Amino acid sequence: MQGAQCTGCSESLLNAANPAIIKAFEILNIDLECHEAFLAQQGLFVDGESVNTSELNSEILIDEISEKGDYILVVEGAIANGPEGSGRYCMAGGCTCKEMFKKAAQNANLIIAVGTCAAYGGINSASSDIVDLLDFRGVAFTKKDPSKGMLKVLGIDKPVINIPGCPAHPDWIIFTLSALISGNIKVPEDLPEVLDEFGRPKVFYPPNYTVHKDCPRYVFFKKGEFDSHLGGDKCLLKLGCRAPSAHADCTLRKWNDGHSYCVQAGSPCIACIEPDFPDNARPLYSISIKKKEED
Repeated sequence: MQGAQCTGCSESLLNAANPAIIKAFEILNIDLECHEAFLAQQGLFVDGESVNTSELNSEILIDEISEKGDYILVVEGAIANGPEGSGRYCMAGGCTCKEMFKKAAQNANLIIAVGTCAAYGGINSASSDIVDLLDFRGVAFTKKDPSKGMLKVLGIDKPVINIPGCPAHPDWIIFTLSALISGNIKVPEDLPEVLDEFGRPKVFYPPNYTVHKDCPRYVFFKKGEFDSHLGGDKCLLKLGCRAPSAHADCTLRKWNDGHSYCVQAGSPCIACIEPDFPDNARPLYSISIKKKEED
């Protein structure tokens, strides 16, 4: 299910390469029963009444899947609790995302929160004058606080795996599903060992490793040579790079079928996999622009 998000994590999943997404689903025998963006269903309401069958109506489909139970629920996007606990700041077909999440979560065997928005609230929970009014929540956390996750609000107790990122790497999603389906990770007994304090798989988000460690620009960091503008080849720390505080294997795994990643492509790391993103990375880019003096 999708809450408040940009569909970036689903797009990232479609970019999986080894294996490709369709091949991965075939290998793992995954039955994707519902995905709001992929299915593009219609016919939610006519004159205020829910119509059609689950083949065409996603709300009916979610009801049928929820009643049947025995599934993994993957959530993309934050879930609105505002205004005043109603959840009406995020709706689909007359139903709040909060209510849809409640239906889907109650009978799920496990919940995977994909992307920083689903895991911790992400951009939707960034500090602002209206953040408390909107009150967007992650599944089991809001930022670093597990007491403010949507599951806690709803009084639902389910095991949760967080796969943050803006977006999440396709490998992180597929390999987690693979480990679960193959039985290499048993739920819930293995989760305390394989997850960190913020519910992330340690294998992808190593507690003692950061994006900074194997950075191709690290030699310039050691020499104290820093870029003052984008497009250079030196260390990006003074342009706002947060790699020293970003716990992920991006440097080793890389993106786009292992070809590159943010810092290698010339962008400062914004630590998008951390629970307090984006507040931890503001401003995303620190650039000094000097006005050209006229002759």
